[in-house]
Amino acid sequence: MQPKDLTSNEAFKGFTNTQCPFLPCHPGVEREFNCLFCYCPLIAYECPGPYQVYTDANGLTRKDCSACTLPHDGYRQSWGFIQRWLEYPQPWSGKPQTDPPMRRPRPQGDGTAD
Repeated sequence: MQPKDLTSNEAFKGFTNTQCPFLPCHPGVEREFNCLFCYCPLIAYECPGPYQVYTDANGLTRKDCSACTLPHDGYRQSWGFIQRWLEYPQPWSGKPQTDPPMRRPRPQGDGTAD
């Protein structure tokens, strides 16, 4: 088995579960629908995807990411998006999304823009 960075087979970057009773769960996806990130790994982190903030029945502040298509829009695109944002994850502050949304986190001392 080859490492991911050496293989030409990109099947690990996504799939579409055509048998899912909720498909399509996010309207507006223009490329192949990627179900790999059905539960987005960025739910606990700051991200640029559109989200709302609500308080659940237990009084906990939560993100509602149901309007976000970024982890679902295209196998390559969504894989790349998730990998870039998990490179330097920033815990979610629990506050509403800023306008404009936050930029991709960078390591300390890296002055490059995204």
